[in-house]
Amino acid sequence: MHIRNFTCLLSFFAFIVLIPLQSDAQGCVAIRGTASCGAGLSANLSSGEFQAGTGLRYFKSFRHFRGSEEEHHRIEEGTEVVNHSAFLDLQLNYGITDRLYAGAVIPFVYHSRSSMYEHGGNPPNGLGERHTTTAYGLSDIRLELGFWLFDPMKHSKFNYSLALGVKLPSGKYDYTDTFYNQGENRDEDIEAVVDQSIQPGDGGTGLTVNFSGYQQLSESLILNASLFYLFNFQETNGVLTRRGTSEFSCPDQYAARLGAFYSTNFHSLSAYLGGRLEGVPAQDLVGGSAGYRRPGYAVSVEPGISFDRPRYSLSLTVPVALVRNRTQSYQDKERTAETGEYRHGDAAFADYLINFNFAYRFGGKSDMESHDVMEWDDVDEN
Repeated sequence: MHIRNFTCLLSFFAFIVLIPLQSDAQGCVAIRGTASCGAGLSANLSSGEFQAGTGLRYFKSFRHFRGSEEEHHRIEEGTEVVNHSAFLDLQLNYGITDRLYAGAVIPFVYHSRSSMYEHGGNPPNGLGERHTTTAYGLSDIRLELGFWLFDPMKHSKFNYSLALGVKLPSGKYDYTDTFYNQGENRDEDIEAVVDQSIQPGDGGTGLTVNFSGYQQLSESLILNASLFYLFNFQETNGVLTRRGTSEFSCPDQYAARLGAFYSTNFHSLSAYLGGRLEGVPAQDLVGGSAGYRRPGYAVSVEPGISFDRPRYSLSLTVPVALVRNRTQSYQDKERTAETGEYRHGDAAFADYLINFNFAYRFGGKSDMESHDVMEWDDVDEN
């Protein structure tokens, strides 16, 4: 496989991370698909060249953790909270020069959340009726400007990019739905704000920092690494939780990824194996950390495959969680200090995440190169 096509594949895989940790240490921890590692779909875009793509992700969170310990009794008792989350990202990158690029991600989400405790309470003291709330629509748009530190034409075996971006509060963050068995007598159905984990947006404007790099180890093996951090400057978004005890927090998010790509001899098929870390911190690096959030992280092993051609790429990865940890939140720590009683909330995590991506390059030098390849193939066949 040509190195230029292979680096296209690298960036394609690097973009997959969202790890939706809603999310996202894969579940009720509140990341919303903005977390991603790498340079997006921009690797080695020439001046005037575009790359468009779509990213599809899905996970089901249902295993409850408090700290790193799973609460097995939740599933055994049937009281677990089950989130189904699906993400569709529309992505477009443009090569301003051979090294400078711009990108945009327009994400859409669909979430459903099934629980007992929100609809009359868990047994034995609650009604034990399971109902579902949903939220869907446009999520938080992300814009990015990045730069390759080395000239791609002179350094085909390694390169590193640094990108800065902005996350806009375009997703609805006060989405409401029907909650059953409410009121003192548990005989009312009311419209109220849905849980933070299924809100399409977080209501904050943020700054993103994205670092990605790759190193060719041999003709068929390439190592890549990616780091991502979202600084959410707004402390809370002004929306009260369903119980009205506090406002939703606008948390920072982070992700890291390390892996290797192996080019097989079977047509344009490649394999990937790596690891990734993604999560929400209990305290933001800049600004306050008040409000309601479910901090935590997940560490996953990530196998994958892809099919890569000069103009387009398809890939599939399935990160499988090895470590899940719902850390003590800033609010938990405050209440522990105030009351003297230790507080540590839980969160539901997924076992695995499904990522499918498609990318297509056009314009700039890519159209000319594809035309040359087509002419050569015609001559060869005749």
